[in-house]
Amino acid sequence: MKKLVRGLQEFKQSYVAENQGLLEELSHGQKPRVLFISCSDSRVDPNLITQTDVGELFVIRNAGNIVPPYGAANGGEGGTIEYAIAALEIDQVVICGHSHCGAMKGLMKLNKLQADMPLVYDWLQHAETTRRLVAENYPESQGEERVEILVAENVLVQIDNLKTYPIVRSRMLQGKLQIYGWIYHIETGEVLAYDDQTHTYIPPQSQLLDPPPSLPSRLEQYLISTHAPPVACEVPAPRLQSASSTPAASPVNGTPTADRIRSQLNALLKASPDSWGDVEDRMRSMSRLLEDARHEGMSASEAQNYHHQFSEQIPRWLRQMG
Repeated sequence: MKKLVRGLQEFKQSYVAENQGLLEELSHGQKPRVLFISCSDSRVDPNLITQTDVGELFVIRNAGNIVPPYGAANGGEGGTIEYAIAALEIDQVVICGHSHCGAMKGLMKLNKLQADMPLVYDWLQHAETTRRLVAENYPESQGEERVEILVAENVLVQIDNLKTYPIVRSRMLQGKLQIYGWIYHIETGEVLAYDDQTHTYIPPQSQLLDPPPSLPSRLEQYLISTHAPPVACEVPAPRLQSASSTPAASPVNGTPTADRIRSQLNALLKASPDSWGDVEDRMRSMSRLLEDARHEGMSASEAQNYHHQFSEQIPRWLRQMG
C-alpha cells in the first residue's frame, strides 16, 4: 500500500503536471477509439502494450478475456459493450488473449474448480466451447502446448460470442465495426493478430497494409442477390429472311430503346444515393432495366457486366453514406 500511495504522489507531480491540458479536456467527456477486451492478469496492461494514453482505450478486463454470449450472463460485460458501441460510437474492438493464461489452465481442470472455486467454475462455463473444441480437435496436445492452443482458440470463440450482440451484428452489417483477435506473449512482448484469410496469427502490422478488395458485406450480398437479373441465355440470331429482304439487325445494337436502357443504367451507376432506401430503389431499377434489356436482345454477357458494375458500386455507396 505504501508503494501505491507513493505512486499517487508521483503521478500528480509528474504526469498530471505535464498533461494538465489533456486531463482538462478529458474532464468534459471521453472519445476512446478502441474497445479493448483483455484478461485481468496482472502481467497484461493494455495501455502499456499499445503505448496509448489516457482516454484512448475503453477497456473490459476479466478472467480469460471472456465475452458471455448475449443474454447469457448478468455481469457488466454486455452493458459495457453496448455502451461502448452505441453511446461512445466505438468502431473497433480488440479481444486480446495472452500466453500462460491462468483461466485457460483452469479450463483443463474444471471438475476441480467446481469444488474449490465455484464462482470461477461458473464463469469459465462461458468458455466451454473453447474447452470442447480443443479437447476434440487437438487430442494429442497436453501441458503448456495445450494452454497455448486454448489461448488461441478462445480468442476466436469470444469473437463469435461478441457477434451475438444485436448492436454488434447491426454495426458489422453496415460495415461500421471491425473486430480483431490478438495474442500477447508475456515473455517476449510480441503481439500476434488473427488473419481471416490465412486462418493463422500474424504480426498485426501486416493488417495495416492496403487490404485486397473485400467481398461484399451481408447487406451488399442481400441487395445484389435480391435484385440480380435472371441469367439470360444468348438470344439466337433472327431467322433468315427471304432472299429479297434485308436481314434483321439485332435490336440491342443501336436501337433507341437499347440506347435508352444503357443510358439509364449508366446514370444509375454514376449518381450518388442519399439513403438506404435510395440504394434499394437503384437496385430495383437496375433489375427492371436489365429485364427490359433482355427482352430487347441484350446479350447475357453485357447484362452480367452491368450487374458486376453495380455489385462493385454498392460498397462505395455505403461508405459514402457513412
